[in-house]
Formats: sequence, structure tokens, C-alpha cells
Amino acid sequence: DPVPPLQVIRPEPCGVCGSRIRFGKTAIKCCQCQLLLHTKCREQCPSLCVPRPHHHAWPREGVLADFAPSTPPLVPMLVVQCVTEVETRGLTETGLYRVPGAEQLVREWKRKLLRAGGALPALSSVTDIHVVCGVLKDFLRGLKEPLVTFSLHSAFLRAADIPDDAASDMALCQVVSKLPPANRDTLAFLMLHLLRVSQSPDCKMDVLNLSRVFGPTLVGHSSANPTPLAIMEDTPRQCKVRGSLRCGVYSGHCQCPHPTLLSAQVVARLLSLPPSFWRGFVGTEQENLVPM
Repeated sequence: DPVPPLQVIRPEPCGVCGSRIRFGKTAIKCCQCQLLLHTKCREQCPSLCVPRPHHHAWPREGVLADFAPSTPPLVPMLVVQCVTEVETRGLTETGLYRVPGAEQLVREWKRKLLRAGGALPALSSVTDIHVVCGVLKDFLRGLKEPLVTFSLHSAFLRAADIPDDAASDMALCQVVSKLPPANRDTLAFLMLHLLRVSQSPDCKMDVLNLSRVFGPTLVGHSSANPTPLAIMEDTPRQCKVRGSLRCGVYSGHCQCPHPTLLSAQVVARLLSLPPSFWRGFVGTEQENLVPM
């Protein structure tokens, strides 16, 4: 719902392409979401408005709720946009989330997205999809508290370590429901995404590989500044991925010799929960967030 073209007095980034709109140039601003863009970028503008936060840019750091929208599902638009881009053109890439993107580009794009706040520049101009993956991982890693909150950290570890699959599932479902709404919705959104990645034969990223990549990021430790003892408690132990998600050919719990961190074990067990459980948090809105 754009207003008539206006002249830019203070240089600002275009909400579509991300390039700066120079002083005195003509631009268009949406009446509802305040999205500012070049007149030439009007055709690429999303058809639906993304509500902007009250501040012009997100904080450089914070807990997940600081970046979440005000209406459910409470998944930050940065996460939605990265996931959408990855699923649009990344599911044929080998080593998705394992192969690193150029560190400088990851930092630059993360900074650009945080500055943009609710009106994010398009990621289609990022040539290397591994850079987009890096932005998502770096955003999650940079939160003041991981998705698995400090207060529930030990509860997640205990639930994932229960030998009986059914009992472990039940305990994990209960702990997930205790997460803050933004953490819970975002975790559900990411679990559905990672399941789709694991099911892509081209990516060659099974559940075990994805768990090792995302375990330290999503689960982390029990405090922001863990003691050496706390770090040692997340020591490698035998993998306990159930049969349908095993990295070998064994039934039941995986008997492979490769050790995995407790945080990776938690993510592996979370990924073993039925997709319907996760869809219960993002609901039908999931289809509006990312292509299925």
C-alpha cells in the first residue's frame, strides 16, 4: 500500500535490494509497514506487509523474543527469510549447514539484516547459499540465551538421555511446551526445516550430521559463562539415535563408535519427534512462512 513517491532526505537502505537510497533520490514508502524502497524495486516488493518493530533496527544482541513478531507464530523474520531462501534453492547443495560460507560475507549480511529490522532485504542476491546458512547459524549462536533456555537446559538433557524411546519422547514434548513461546515456535519451525534438509539426498546431511552442527548452537550450555566443570559435563558419549534416524544399519539405538556431544544428542532426539508435534506450534501458518 505505497504512498506517492517521496524524496529521500537521509540516506537509508532499500527494504528490497538492500542498497542505499541516496540523498535526493525518489523512493516509495508503504503506509502500513513503513517499508522504504527504490521505485525500480517496487515490482519485487512482497505482496504482504511484514509488520516492522517499533525500533528501526533490531538490537545487535538479545534473547530470541527481542526479534520475534508480535503475532504467532513467533518466529523472527530473519529466521523465516533465511530458511525460505535455503529451501528455495539450497536443497540440492551438498553439505548444507556443514560447509561454511565466506566469513566476511556472513558478517556483512547478518549486520545488514539486523539493521533492516522488520523490513529485510532480499537474500536472492547472495550468490552462495552457504552464506545464507552461515547467517542463520551466526544469528542463533549470537543470542544471549540459546533456544533451549538456561533454566530448561538440564531438563532437556535428562529427557533426551532416557533409554526408552516412548518415555523420552513424552518427556521431551513436556519440556518443549515449557519453553517461552518465541523459543518454542522457532524451535518447531527449525525442526521442520532440518527434517526437510535431512530428507534431501543431494544435501548428504542426515539427522546425525545436522545434530552435530546445531547441537552447540540450539542447546549450548546451562549458563552464558559455563564453568570448566559444566563444559566437561557435555562430554562426548555414545550416540543414542533411534533406529529410524541411525547413522548405521543397526536397529534400535545406534551402535556406531562415533561419540556425540550431549547437545547433539538432544537435537537428534528432538528431530525424532513426529513432524505433527512441531506443526502443532506453527500451525497452518507454517505454509505462509516457508514453501512446504
